[in-house]
Amino acid sequence: MHIALITDGISPYVLGGMQKHSFYLAKYFAKNGIYVDLIHYNDSNYDIQQLEFFTEEEKKFIHSIVLQFPTSFKFPGHYIYNSYRYSQLAYNSIKEQLDKYDFIYTKGFTGWKTLQSKTKKCPIGVNFHGYEMFQIAPSLNVKLQHYLLRPFVKQLARKADFVFSYGGKITPIIQQLNIKASKIIEIPSGVESHFINSSISKNTTGIRRFIFMGRAERRKGIVELNHVLEKLIQQQIPFQFDFIGPIHATQQIHHSSIIYHGEIRDTEKLKSILQQCDVLVCPSWSEGFPNVIIEAMASGLAIIATNVGAVSEAVSAKNGWLIEPSSSQQLEKSLLEAINTSNIDDKKTHSLQYIQTKFNWDIIAKETIEKIQQSIQKHKEKCQ
Repeated sequence: MHIALITDGISPYVLGGMQKHSFYLAKYFAKNGIYVDLIHYNDSNYDIQQLEFFTEEEKKFIHSIVLQFPTSFKFPGHYIYNSYRYSQLAYNSIKEQLDKYDFIYTKGFTGWKTLQSKTKKCPIGVNFHGYEMFQIAPSLNVKLQHYLLRPFVKQLARKADFVFSYGGKITPIIQQLNIKASKIIEIPSGVESHFINSSISKNTTGIRRFIFMGRAERRKGIVELNHVLEKLIQQQIPFQFDFIGPIHATQQIHHSSIIYHGEIRDTEKLKSILQQCDVLVCPSWSEGFPNVIIEAMASGLAIIATNVGAVSEAVSAKNGWLIEPSSSQQLEKSLLEAINTSNIDDKKTHSLQYIQTKFNWDIIAKETIEKIQQSIQKHKEKCQ
């Protein structure tokens, strides 16, 4: 099988949940003997021509096509405008060889121009991940951005032959766009086997240790989280909180209980910090299927997360606390329960067991390949 994977970057050359998922797709397609034309770009200091995060055997199956993501001055809609320009570059890079592909897998807006093309012959699948533009907006500005994005997302989802979903609340969102159930391919994301701990780390300090991983953008809920942490500090409740990600100084709380590690691209360093923690906190207003949650579960952490996107596929009362978005009250209550509970190790153990049996890339890759093969067959039958 030969697949074109059109993406707006792969981790760690470009940071982000979509980019990490794209990296694993390319890697596990190659590991399973599938040829991949990988269309992507670089936003790091790594030498992307080396593809040094793939093994030599994997690289035999990957043909890397590196593009430059277009830029322009900022104006309302500049992201959509530049995304379309990128999709044109992507289409131009493969248009002479469309006949050789069995399937084209596109991320976000990257397949826009390819979907418009009259020359496409193989099925095209699109993955918009969380469909955040159809979820709750944390501010008027974000709401306006959502309204701007919605018509384009609807258009591309309807034009695609297949639409990928992580499940949870995402599939109903897709169905509300008048996408037939037969077009929806539902598959979760996951982590690699070597990332999964064999057992949980026991906390011997008596101080509950929490962690937040991500950017400080408004939808990630850092405003609500900071509000709750300041209340806990005022009440002199003992805890430790680690932040991983580019958190600006204006959004930081200066207190001995809180540590800001900054952006971490090194996997081993990230794992080391995770394994010292007890609970991941993911208070987002909107999400897809956050990599941070499954990475934390793989390290044996309990989870506090909002019930958005496909989060409920991974988080329940067995391994954490599932709360409503934007609720500082529920966030505070869950943090206090996590601090005071005596069964935190039970929740941590459930996280680890769940990740081992359901969200392992060895399992997910086989499921993804099988469903793509089924989709190719459906498309052939439809076109006959």
